[in-house]
Amino acid sequence: MTALPLSSDALDAGWPAFVQAIQEFITRLGLTRLQLECDHAALRVNSVAAADALRLAFSRRGQVISEAKINGRPILIIKLDEPLQLGPMAVECIELPYPGDKHYPQEGWEHIELVLPSQARDCQALAAELLARVPALAPVLAGDTDIEVKLSSPKGDGERLANPTIAFKAGPLCIKLHPHSIQAIVASEAQTQQHRPG
Repeated sequence: MTALPLSSDALDAGWPAFVQAIQEFITRLGLTRLQLECDHAALRVNSVAAADALRLAFSRRGQVISEAKINGRPILIIKLDEPLQLGPMAVECIELPYPGDKHYPQEGWEHIELVLPSQARDCQALAAELLARVPALAPVLAGDTDIEVKLSSPKGDGERLANPTIAFKAGPLCIKLHPHSIQAIVASEAQTQQHRPG
């Protein structure tokens, strides 16, 4: 029997459990007191059919504000008419990546991204700022705990803002921190396109 593609109803039903798990992870990392903005929540899907179905469903609840190619695959950013609530944080955007080479053991909600306001242009500077604000993260950033840490600088075609990212992963959950919101990044792409010679 073939599994049905992931639906927006299934995502809505799974949201409260995801929120609880993510909030516990935020607390474990000591990030709660920073009162950061959650700029988007990201999905993971394994088939183009599931991505197409979710694109259609979320387009009825908001609008696609970006469709960038990152690492060779389309990634949509959908701004919701009504933000999702993640505790005290309003989540205005959904990131919907089309599948790449990787097969995810579990489809659905996978990570959130938090904005740590900063002028950092690389991961080392961002990590140093984070450590200054949350010294208890020292063993985590040093790789001395069961939390996996990944530093990266993902960049879509045409982005003008440097947006270094620190990802914390524990089991299926992931929290990413970066200096600029996804909407600021989308705006930087639009500026680049306006300045391109026609």
